[in-house]
This record gives sequence, structure tokens and C-alpha cells, in this order.
Amino acid sequence: MIALILFLTMIVLTGCVPGNGTNNAQNPAGFFWGIWHGWVAPISLITGIFNENIRLYETYNSGWWYDLGFYIAVISGFGGISFFRHKKESD
Repeated sequence: MIALILFLTMIVLTGCVPGNGTNNAQNPAGFFWGIWHGWVAPISLITGIFNENIRLYETYNSGWWYDLGFYIAVISGFGGISFFRHKKESD
């Protein structure tokens, strides 16, 4: 049951990955798209193996603001976990 839920979630989220045609030169991805693409980066990476049009990073972006959103999401989503880990006390 859990595998089915994870599979369905992945299918739903692939509609919002970088390179899916949502953004173009006239409508570049901005700060909030950068945040979203940072959050779905692992899904984009896996999906990109099977679909050459899907990328980890949106090529049509607004520049610095997109980069900032992307890295904030990646760091807070994955790197932030390590901030809350505590070392086990040795006896």
C-alpha cells in the first residue's frame, strides 16, 4: 500500500519538474519555481533517467532569484535535516 502511495505521488509530482515545457524564454521560472524545483529535485533526477527532456534545473529561469529559491529549497529540504541530528551520548 505504501509503495502504491509513493508511486502515485511521484507520478503527480512529475507534472511540475523542470523541463516539462511550463517555462520558456518569454515566461522564465522565477523565485518560487526555484523553490519548487529544489523540493522535487530527487524526483527530477530519477525521472530524467527515463525522459531526456526532464532536467534537474530549469534552463529558462530568471537568473539569480531562481538560483536563490532552488538552493534554499535544496539546503532546507535535505541539508537542514542534519541540523537537527544529535549525537548519541556515549556511556
